[in-house]
Amino acid sequence: MLNIQSVLASAVPQVPEGPVADYEIVRRTIEFLIAHWRQQPSLERIAGHVGMPPLALQKLFTRWCGLSPKAFIQAQTIDHARALLAADVSVLDASYEVGLSGPGRLHDLFVTHEAMSPGAYKARGEGVTIKWGFHASPFGYALLMATDRGLAGLAFADPGQEQTALDDMKSRFPCALYECDEQATAPYASRIFDPQRWRPDTPLRLVLIGSDFEVRVWETLLAIPLGKATTYSAIAERVANPKAARAVGAAVGKNPISFVVPCHRVLGKSGDLTGYHWGLTRKRAILGWEAGFSGRDG
Repeated sequence: MLNIQSVLASAVPQVPEGPVADYEIVRRTIEFLIAHWRQQPSLERIAGHVGMPPLALQKLFTRWCGLSPKAFIQAQTIDHARALLAADVSVLDASYEVGLSGPGRLHDLFVTHEAMSPGAYKARGEGVTIKWGFHASPFGYALLMATDRGLAGLAFADPGQEQTALDDMKSRFPCALYECDEQATAPYASRIFDPQRWRPDTPLRLVLIGSDFEVRVWETLLAIPLGKATTYSAIAERVANPKAARAVGAAVGKNPISFVVPCHRVLGKSGDLTGYHWGLTRKRAILGWEAGFSGRDG
């Protein structure tokens, strides 16, 4: 019988390095900035907290997301969140009006998607083989899951939490057959986290596994452009009715393909970041990374 612990040991680097090590420093920096942003801490104070020379931290942080630590503080305030929401409904409506709700350029990753058949969904993945692997990403270890028809899952894990992330994702499709296969998932990781490979001529294919309502919510998330945000109530108006915000929130929380299906771009009505299955620090990190990238891209 396959020993899951030995598989995890071989699938996940034991010592953070490269992008994962960078994210650990950035994560600690972000946590400090969120806790002390009202004090407008100096670069020296921020660097002292994470144990790095000020200029080295400035260089790492700016390379990582295109923003300095001070600019990141500004990018993550409630005022910035509210600014993101300023045109949410019109942006969302415009996306649908030009036909972006179907296969094609749904958002910045040039995603195409299909939903798993209702029968396969009700069977909770029975008869489906899902290959999985852990890979370094700008936001910690990324767990990717793929079927022969496309990417079916993307989760995040901090060092030492890989088993928890794997168990969480497997619980969503408990009857599927799982195989550890980094070679199968590595091409997805290299494309998803490299903006230079977001190309319209080679779209990323997703397989959405969920109820009809959940899939409609996730399709709506795909229409939120990079550098924009929307609210649960706006999504509810699109997929059902304004009173369905709570059900929409539950569906957003069950999104199995994090980052690619951008549930991190959904904010509370007042601009609050609200919850995120993989942690609010990671949500802030992703939004900051996107803010830096969209600023460079624009």
